[in-house]
Parts: sequence; structure tokens; C-alpha cells
Amino acid sequence: MIKVKEEFSTHSKEYGNHNIIQQIIAKALVREMTSTPKRILELGCGSGQIYGNINFPIEYYKAIDFSQAMCDLHPNGENVDVCCFDFDSDEFFESLRNDRYDMVLSSSAMQWSKDLSKLVSFLLSISKEINATLFTSNTFRSIFEITKQKSPILTKEDIISAFEKNAKCKFEIYEYKLEFENKKQLFDYIKKSGVRGGLAPLSFKESKKLYLEYPYNYLEFEVIFVKTISKS
Repeated sequence: MIKVKEEFSTHSKEYGNHNIIQQIIAKALVREMTSTPKRILELGCGSGQIYGNINFPIEYYKAIDFSQAMCDLHPNGENVDVCCFDFDSDEFFESLRNDRYDMVLSSSAMQWSKDLSKLVSFLLSISKEINATLFTSNTFRSIFEITKQKSPILTKEDIISAFEKNAKCKFEIYEYKLEFENKKQLFDYIKKSGVRGGLAPLSFKESKKLYLEYPYNYLEFEVIFVKTISKS
């Protein structure tokens, strides 16, 4: 079942914080969990946005990120392992093959997988359930329309298909708008946020054209929430 939620705008007065959308959806992901798993695997852990929102006791938490710099910032503890892996790599699959988890959590990360269906299939072989949020190709939609570039992020249709090949799922789609006081703040956010959507470097002329033609005071983000209900 797919539910599409209304758009809403969020205003940020702290533009030094360039991952505000990721923080919002990580918090929402934890809030919407319907169980309290004891053993958790997280993909794309960053500096701990999901872990920091978990307020129930856990026995073991494995946090994975491809960036060692992010892993170094993630909270540690007796029952927390933080590992640096690309979750498309053979090393990742091999290192977790004998693990077992109650739940996989992932926020703002799995959309970068080169083979999402393969990744989902593997995760369901070591875990009872996946709860995840993924950005879709409609993130920064208007920018891609102006620059004539194609987003490298998967479409929501491709994401849904990859999950449905492996499990019965519940999907919800949210559209966010992050508003800015001026264009400089807006374009600074694009440069510094982790959701540039793989926007290819633009020439000076192309950048100037985008700056002049971009008609809004906000950026668009489309996020799909996925919860696996039963394995196929």
C-alpha cells in the first residue's frame, strides 16, 4: 500500500546545519517503528542521526557507513560496532553473511545502491525486517529540469520494484520543501548538503544560468518510507 503525504515546508534558521532534512527523516523513521528490536543493523549511519533517536534498550547495534570520517563521529559503546564499508561491496556481504538481526534501519542512504534489489535480498537473509527511508529522483526536481541533467538517484518506481521483488512492503511517500531567505543560502545548501543528487559540476555559465533562472525560494525533496511486512 502506498500513501502519499501532503507537502510541508520547513524553515531553518541554522543554515550551518546542512543535513536538516536527513535529521527530520531519521527522527521520523525511528518514531514510526512499531517494535523495539534488540539487534539492529544500520546502513549509512553517518554521525549517528538514527542511533541518537533510539530511546529503548538494545543488545547489539552495528552501524555501517562508507565514509571513515562519518564512522569516526558515530557514538560508540560496549554494544555498538561501527564499521566502514561500501554496502555494495563483496567485503560488506562477506562480513555480514553469518550475522542475524531483528531489524535493518537505513535513512537517506540506500538510494545510492548500484543494485538495490540484490542489497534488499541480502538484508532480508540476515534480518527479519527492513525499515528505511530513501530519497527519490524527484529530489531537487526543478534544478534538474533547468540544467537538463538526469538525477542519478533511483526513481520511486525503481525503489518500489526493488523492494517488492523481495518482500511484501508498506510504502509512504513524503514531499518536503526546505525554504530559504535568499538564493545564496539556497545554493550554499546544495553545495554542502549530503543530498546534492549527484549534480554534475556546472560551468560558470551554466551555474550563472541556474542561479538566475531558479524561480523558487525552496528546494524540493521526495522521500519514500519503506517497511517490509513479510518476505516473498
